[in-house]
Amino acid sequence: MASPFPSLLTFLVTFVFLSSAQSVCKPPSDEKCVCNCGNPVLNCGNENALKAELEQMNIAMDQLSQKIVQWPKADVNDQETDEPQDCQDILDNDETTPSGVYMVYPRDNLGGFLVFCDMDTDGGGWTLFQKRQDGTVDFYRNWRDYKTGFPSNLNGEFWLGNDNLYRLAVQKVYQLRVDMGDVEGNTAYAAYSTFAISPESQNYKLHIGTYSGTAGDSLVYHDGRPFSTKDRDNDERSASCAVGAKGAWWYADCHHSNLNGLYRLGAHDGTYDGVSWHNWKGHHYSLKRTEMKIRPTT
Repeated sequence: MASPFPSLLTFLVTFVFLSSAQSVCKPPSDEKCVCNCGNPVLNCGNENALKAELEQMNIAMDQLSQKIVQWPKADVNDQETDEPQDCQDILDNDETTPSGVYMVYPRDNLGGFLVFCDMDTDGGGWTLFQKRQDGTVDFYRNWRDYKTGFPSNLNGEFWLGNDNLYRLAVQKVYQLRVDMGDVEGNTAYAAYSTFAISPESQNYKLHIGTYSGTAGDSLVYHDGRPFSTKDRDNDERSASCAVGAKGAWWYADCHHSNLNGLYRLGAHDGTYDGVSWHNWKGHHYSLKRTEMKIRPTT
């Protein structure tokens, strides 16, 4: 933010100049002096003109005084708007930033929170909101847990929280990438040109764009569906899909993907309750690793 003090100095010099003019310009006759602010030459004429000029200067000085009073507050606000809103902002600020946990500050001014940033995949700048890797975290949880996020350690498995995810995704137009890996070491990904979710009042309904990638499109079936948990059934089936699939997701009737399901690790004979992406490995294969992440579109 530019400092107001150069302007203050200009006003003060002009003010002193005009004040001096009023006392110095005293012709021997009854003529009165008036200063033309656009011309350094003093012209003798109507004294009321000089008073009007000085009154305008007083008003300008009052306005400048208000700016000076507000200046520290404005500077603080400018600093807040300079804070990163997502991992792409962090990477733009320093392209050598490594992957890890960082603070972001969504533009809603409700405060910042920690996120894990993937600065390596496909150019980096990805803000993660889900990670599965070893089965150490229980994902079969209630609505409140998925609303606020769990656990606090973002270096392991986590769900960032639907409230935080909404706060992030509503800021800009984002794209979605889902990275996944199986027990044998194979990897695949699914990318979507746009990603957004609705607020809690609409049950965090999912909105995605066009698919591309190598894993097959197992998310389009869930597009436009509300989020469901074991204690909040928003799916289309009479029975709870979240309970049957042992997870939480944008279920319809019921799922083609279930990345928050039970960590069964590989092929299994159970019901459709594993960490699955149907178009890649089918319903009866539980993935070893998944990451869901968003980045602003370019």
